[in-house]
Amino acid sequence: QVQLVESGGGLVQAGGSLRLSCAASGRTFSSYAMAWFRQAPGKEREFVAAKSWSGGIISYADSVKGRFTISRDNAKNTLYLQMNSLKPEDTAVYYCAARSGGAVVRSYTLFDYWGQGTQVTVSS
Repeated sequence: QVQLVESGGGLVQAGGSLRLSCAASGRTFSSYAMAWFRQAPGKEREFVAAKSWSGGIISYADSVKGRFTISRDNAKNTLYLQMNSLKPEDTAVYYCAARSGGAVVRSYTLFDYWGQGTQVTVSS
């Protein structure tokens, strides 16, 4: 079992920045691929970014490429999402997810563990 707890969400103006954190506990964090997803009201959960267990493979959704950066500190069992140049359309609940096996995938159905989510609201 892996427990995930997100933090760092909040209200920010368009053009601003936020950094989300996801603290993991339980099984060996470093053996899991990690990802961020988001879900806006009335919409399906969508992929944001993912990073392999070794950190060597990174994937971003086109909508956030160049603005968001995913990183992980295996020594601290923590995943991060640095979000810059935020837009109102980035408003959503952001979820951290873990996938055993380590491969980077974009489908939320393939992730085994989820955090409770943290709200990000970007005002125009």
